[in-house]
Amino acid sequence: MRLLITNIKQLHNIETNTAITRVSGKDMSVLPYIDNAWLIVENGRIHSFGDMGAMPEVNADETMDATGKMVLPGWCDSHTHIVFAAPRDGEFVDRIKGLSYEDIAKRGGGILNSARRLNEMDEVELYDQSLARLQRVMAQGTGAIEIKSGYGLCLEGELKMLRVIRKLKENVKIPIKASFLAAHAYPVEYKQDKEGYIKLIIENILPIVAAEGLADYMDVFCEEGFFGIPETERLLDAGWKYGLKPKIHANQLHYSGGVQVGVKHKALSVDHLECVEEAEIESLKGSNTMPVLLPGAAFFLGMHYQPARKIIDAGLPVCLATDYNPGSCPSGNIPFLLSIACTQLKMTPEEAVNAVTINGAAALELDQEMGTIKVGKRANLILTKKIPSLAYIPYDYGNGNVDKLIY
Repeated sequence: MRLLITNIKQLHNIETNTAITRVSGKDMSVLPYIDNAWLIVENGRIHSFGDMGAMPEVNADETMDATGKMVLPGWCDSHTHIVFAAPRDGEFVDRIKGLSYEDIAKRGGGILNSARRLNEMDEVELYDQSLARLQRVMAQGTGAIEIKSGYGLCLEGELKMLRVIRKLKENVKIPIKASFLAAHAYPVEYKQDKEGYIKLIIENILPIVAAEGLADYMDVFCEEGFFGIPETERLLDAGWKYGLKPKIHANQLHYSGGVQVGVKHKALSVDHLECVEEAEIESLKGSNTMPVLLPGAAFFLGMHYQPARKIIDAGLPVCLATDYNPGSCPSGNIPFLLSIACTQLKMTPEEAVNAVTINGAAALELDQEMGTIKVGKRANLILTKKIPSLAYIPYDYGNGNVDKLIY
């Protein structure tokens, strides 16, 4: 099957000679493109592309005229919790009335609320709801996604979530990575026996997850009031023994030491990072750990935003992800995420797009397959509607400028 796309207004994030696995610092502001381009997809791979003025004669099974439209790599969303049982709109109102995220958690809300409802839900219904959410974000351009467990908080619940994620992998034709996040919170029955819950994860749940191949990564919510440094280190070490690389929640609410422990344990990424100063930046320098910012959660919770400019200006890469979840960010809309990144984190449109394409792919170990327009890479592409510029995507927020995802 050969698809020819012609008259592309701009073909963005092209890669020709040097292999690009991530972009950092000043390079994040560079987004190579071709004006008035063509592109050929053959059997699901990028076959060739170039300027319309030099387009070869092509025999195509399908031709698509992209006049006035742009083509970009599909968004790579490296941090989500889209497998959940029910929204938490009641807590949304509680926050409006003055309760903090931490106050709600202490009352049995937050993650514990989601865990209770998930464990009550049938696996078939959980899959159907999750598939609908996944299809919705794909329509907004998401071409690869990570999905976490963490709302089960018991053997049966965690396995249920991971089985649902596996079924999504089997039935949806975009790359999906699964993270095992039983260490998301302490369940009620282990409130006074935290050591018992950690042992349950390490000795009972983790061996089954590994034996059944249900997860790609190991995640821990490293934060005050959740899992401290000693607990996080034990859990990450246990994950590594089963070949599960770490991707951890770090420094969302406090200077928790999560960034440093993530780097120490060779985490693929450290995610959230609302609280970042020089110690965290120095720790990240020289490492391969990707800083992943989740400004959608800061927006929804009314928290201060991540210091993206400080991180980029220090020469580091930045990845953006949605954190789609029912409590702190009930949206997987990456175009809106780009708007937040530009208006609140002061990232340029080019930096923001790099953060959700090649750097998002790197945070999912998909940079050899996705994230740029390169011959041989997977044809996972966004076709926009007719727009005047790349900046128009974050500028025209909420109006849906993605036409379709080609995958």
